[in-house]
Amino acid sequence: MGYQAIQGATTVGLVCSDGVVLASDKRVSWGYLISSRSGKKVFKLTDNIGLAFAGLMSDMQALIREAEAYANLFRLEKGRPITTKAMSKLVSNMLFNRRMMPLLMETLVGGVDPDGPQLYSMDLAGSLIPDDYITAGSGSPIAMGVLEADYSKGLDCEAGSQLAIKAIKAAIARDAVSGDGIDLLIIRAGGSEERTLPFRST
Repeated sequence: MGYQAIQGATTVGLVCSDGVVLASDKRVSWGYLISSRSGKKVFKLTDNIGLAFAGLMSDMQALIREAEAYANLFRLEKGRPITTKAMSKLVSNMLFNRRMMPLLMETLVGGVDPDGPQLYSMDLAGSLIPDDYITAGSGSPIAMGVLEADYSKGLDCEAGSQLAIKAIKAAIARDAVSGDGIDLLIIRAGGSEERTLPFRST
């Protein structure tokens, strides 16, 4: 079974005027088998950085544990939080080092620091791409169409959250392996907030 068969998810990230929004559906699948309706694919890494994924849950969890340890070590050694760009480069290097036996997932890193809101995407080999809005997973083409139609840099995090929900709902309606609710992580300069929108697709 190839990578495309196990990346069931719809995950989006948006840069907003006052922060970053990361969001993903909650369905966990292997191919077309639904193994859970309450998975978590959006994670708070530090007070001002989050990660979101589409792909294999075990690989997401392994990367989160390692990235969190590095972020904590950086803070202890430097006496300040790691920046979004530095964290993104670190995750990119971690993925590149595993490229011969890759972690089967697409990765989004978003955060807010003195350089402002930032968002990066990575593939299996760690290719690092900054962008204002990103989609990942099997539902990403549908979600991308919604974002391209409605996104603007002037959106604040509340409007960005609603757009992320709209994009994921559109994908859930058309992608059998996405669904069962939406997790959001809203990151602003003052900290982050997690929200969950539970529902079942019909």
